[in-house]
Amino acid sequence: MAHELRQLMRHTAATVTVVTAAGAPPCGFTATSFTSVTLDPPLVSVCANRASSAWPTLAQAAHIGVNILAETQEDAARIFATSGIDRLSAGVRWEPAPHGSPLLVDALASMECAVHRRIDVGEHMLLLATPTQLSWRPGAPLLYHNGRYVGVSETVRDDA
Repeated sequence: MAHELRQLMRHTAATVTVVTAAGAPPCGFTATSFTSVTLDPPLVSVCANRASSAWPTLAQAAHIGVNILAETQEDAARIFATSGIDRLSAGVRWEPAPHGSPLLVDALASMECAVHRRIDVGEHMLLLATPTQLSWRPGAPLLYHNGRYVGVSETVRDDA
């Protein structure tokens, strides 16, 4: 069933985000599992694999950064999806938010969030978080669809 679910999910397009957290060392990873949960109270969610190199920092973080990538930021998406490197030193410009979460300078939108709750779900941890700072600029998001990065202006094909 896991294989079939993965194949089915390839047919959904997801906004590419980079989730970050301050720490020693600070961390970041590419995620397509980000979503708004509720406006009252304001909550967002993101899933993180507990086996990832970012998890030890995320497990202790009181705040996280969520960076929604612009369609021109495929390189940043690939950097933050690469294992075994210091992703925040790999040439992507960032600045610390008020609580230290790295926010990507060129992101389409970014927010710092206070972690509200962590929920154990299989091999992942679902983080519910309250946005505390928001910023955005005009532009189009980078999407992940059918195993590849695409921009909104591209024609999305089903090659599966």
